[in-house]
Amino acid sequence: MMQRLHKTFTELKKEGRKALITFITAGDPDLAATCDLVDVLVAAGADIVELGVPFSDPLADGPTIQAASTRSLAQGTTLKKIVATVKEIRRRTEIPLVLMTYYNPLYRYGLEKFIADACAAGVDGLIVPDLPLEESAELRCLAAAKLAVIPLAAPTTPDSRLAEIVAAGRGFLYYVTVTGITGTRTTLPAELAASLDRVKKIAGELPLAAGFGIATPEQARVVGGHADAVIVGSALVEIIARHGATAAGRNELGERVRALRHALDG
Repeated sequence: MMQRLHKTFTELKKEGRKALITFITAGDPDLAATCDLVDVLVAAGADIVELGVPFSDPLADGPTIQAASTRSLAQGTTLKKIVATVKEIRRRTEIPLVLMTYYNPLYRYGLEKFIADACAAGVDGLIVPDLPLEESAELRCLAAAKLAVIPLAAPTTPDSRLAEIVAAGRGFLYYVTVTGITGTRTTLPAELAASLDRVKKIAGELPLAAGFGIATPEQARVVGGHADAVIVGSALVEIIARHGATAAGRNELGERVRALRHALDG
């Protein structure tokens, strides 16, 4: 469960290394391929894998991940099938697995049942971008010591609220590096380093992971200098959009993740 996340961050800290968190949309191009793509991410050096749960109204996602959600939903992907897929992935690897989902699929599944099924399958954490702190108490209470409910913060989050978010959070703090939606960007905000340093001070013992807009090895290296982890999503989802899970797609995906890994370790 949650211990896998804690162990990963603890071991990396001892080694003086930063975590590479990779995101792909579950069920794109299909769920069998998702298992194989996770194998590629793990082999190339990812430390944590985030699986996006496709949703028809993904408010925080840019065009790349929205399109992946649409492709996945067209394949008949459901949260229940994703949980079953996690069970299959768990047979192959002990890497921490985090689901990124909107609240509606959880609510429809039933929170208690979802927590029980997700834990049994081997899910380690949960990111719910449309669930504000004030409305997350029930989910956090049910998840308790079993599943990390990972909090989000943005550049617009004031310090006082950030402290509340950190106090309630588990696993790591997901810091959204830019205001707006997901997607690759050619440049990151000039004030990002100072923002990350400020947030890291408030986060204390809770590892700080930065995501949204990070696409290139150079961007990962810069952000990794001020955070405990770097999250890369759209840049990887774009590769899958172009090639699916073909040999060419798996090769390009592996190459990109190895380049990110190298930049973070360098």
